[in-house]
Order: sequence, then C-alpha cells, then structure tokens
Amino acid sequence: MNKAIILFFLLFTNLISSTYICKDTELKNYTQVSTNHNLNTKEIDWYIVPNKNNLPPEPNKNAVPMFQNFSAHYIGNTEKKFLYLTFDEGYENGYTSQILDILKKHEVPAAFFVVKPYIKTNKDLILRMVNEGHLVCNHSSNHPSMAKVTNIDKFNKEFIEVEEEFKKITNTDMPKYFRPPMGKFSEFSLKLTNDLGYKSIFWSLAYKDFDVKNQPLKEKAENTILSRIHNGAIILLHAVSKTNAEILDNILSTLKSQGYEFRPLTDF
Repeated sequence: MNKAIILFFLLFTNLISSTYICKDTELKNYTQVSTNHNLNTKEIDWYIVPNKNNLPPEPNKNAVPMFQNFSAHYIGNTEKKFLYLTFDEGYENGYTSQILDILKKHEVPAAFFVVKPYIKTNKDLILRMVNEGHLVCNHSSNHPSMAKVTNIDKFNKEFIEVEEEFKKITNTDMPKYFRPPMGKFSEFSLKLTNDLGYKSIFWSLAYKDFDVKNQPLKEKAENTILSRIHNGAIILLHAVSKTNAEILDNILSTLKSQGYEFRPLTDF
C-alpha cells in the first residue's frame, strides 16, 4: 500500500511539473494581458519578395491583415506614380550631409528614422533635416526587436525617450511615424505602437545596402533599385551606405524623368 501511495505521489508531481513547464513555454510566446485583448506576442519578420518590371513585391501575407488593423503601411497607392523615400539612421557614417544636399537639389522630401543616440550626437543634422522640410521620425531609443519588449512601460519608453530628445533640440513634437527596428514586430507590438498614436512604416523596396564593409557596386545597386521601383513604393535606404550617397543623384533624376513624384509620409 505504501509503495502504491508513493508511486501515485510521484506521478502526480511529474504531471504538475510538466503542466507548469508547458505554461511557462507558452507564456514566452503569448502574453495574457487584460488590456491587449490577448494579442499574440510572437516575433514576426517583415519581408518582401521583389518583382521586377516595376511591379509591387509579394509581401509577407501573414502580416498584411495585422497592418490593416493597426495603422501599419508598407506601400502606398499603386494607382499613382507616387514614391516615398525613407532613410534609417542608426548611426552617422559621414554621408547624411551629402544625401541632404542631393535631396535639396531635387526638391525631394524624405523621412529619416532615427534612434536616440543619433539625435544626441548629430544635432546639426537633425535641425537641418527639419529646416529643409524632411520628417524626422521614431526608430526607437535602443533599436531592439519591439516584439520582445512585452512590458508596456518599457515599450512606451522606447518611443518617449526619442520624442523627448527630439523636442529638446527642435522645440517641436516628433511626427508620429515609427519604423520597427530590423523590421521585427508582433501583433501586440503593432497594437501598442498604434495606441501611442503612431503609424508603423515598413517598406516595399529595399536592398542589402547596410553592410558598410561590403558595399554593393554602384551600377548593380542602381539597376536593382530602378528595376524594383513601382507605384506607391515606400523605399528604404540606409544613410550609412557609401553606394547610396554616390548613386542617389542619378536615381532621383531618372525616377523624376520617368514621371514619378516623391511624396511625404503625411500622405498616410
């Protein structure tokens, strides 16, 4: 009898232990918070499959319904020859001033997505962007995967710190456009971003330009961009790219000659 009781106790203990392990694993991927309507916290990578011949890309179809629910955008109106030029600024590599010169020459508006350290160390460039009519937008304070920041206070802090630093320099409020670092997000992070009044801005055209030690050849980069351009394109370029700085003048001239019009993100 004693052996039977001991065996039952061991089996029951193992069952309880297994149950808690399973629950703990589930909670890592799904946060039960009464204020978020049990939205999924699973990390998703934004990706596109490029089309050539000036056609829009194939998007991550699992993400598009979430975008529609939480004011997220990756493309504009494909019925019009509108383009939206955006730059990500994680750090300064010496090319932003040249990029601004080219944008000024062509009278093209752009959006620069910046992190807090960029604002602190590049005040003159930030002021120039604003004074020349560009949007300086939020790219988070510390560049984390926002899907992994499931604590609401910590999540909000990633936005607020950038806003505060921007306002110190410009004495104006930061425009409410956000680019999720690395294109990583979750249903929950999109909801929290939207709750802060932000629109999430992804992209429909990008290429591997961010590796400063392995920059693409100018001719190849230019051909890649021009072959993938399409109506309503949100273009993501990295301002740390030497190649981008070298080809931007010709890219803008070519696209304008083809009848494309560069528009600000305020269209969204």
